[in-house]
Amino acid sequence: MFKKSAGFSRKRVLTYKYHPKPQGNLPGSRQDKGNTIASPLNVNPMVQVEIAQLTGECTAWREKLRQYREEFTQDKTKLQQAASHSLTKDQLQDVEHFHNQFHIQLINIHDLKQDIKVHERKISIEMEAANGQLNEETVAEHEHLHNEYESLEQTLLGLRNEFDDFLVRT
Repeated sequence: MFKKSAGFSRKRVLTYKYHPKPQGNLPGSRQDKGNTIASPLNVNPMVQVEIAQLTGECTAWREKLRQYREEFTQDKTKLQQAASHSLTKDQLQDVEHFHNQFHIQLINIHDLKQDIKVHERKISIEMEAANGQLNEETVAEHEHLHNEYESLEQTLLGLRNEFDDFLVRT
């Protein structure tokens, strides 16, 4: 018999405890030793998770994305100021590159924020409809959004560093 523990570990894996059925009072019978088996998140439907943790992560992601939006909006202004100076052909190409990247990444930030907001609403609706349990697809979607967030954040950090180097050079 397998029994799920509540919540996630830091590695985002549900933990299952193996509880063998006792074999009576036979000598050498195997008693509950609490063996642990790790399993990917998408194994069983109606996974019970710590909802506060999921919604807290969503809130933190959206707040960080807001900060990135503000930062890159300010960077667009800095880019316009840099473009007003006399620049070389290579620097003008860099200006065009950053202008395009800021536009694209601001759209990506907006889209991911909206996806996270929709996901939070879905969590809320499922919690009310299923007595505090989430469907496995919702948990998998949370993992997918987490991966998208981390990927976008890496892209944004790289763009930030690249732009800072550009400003130093110009």
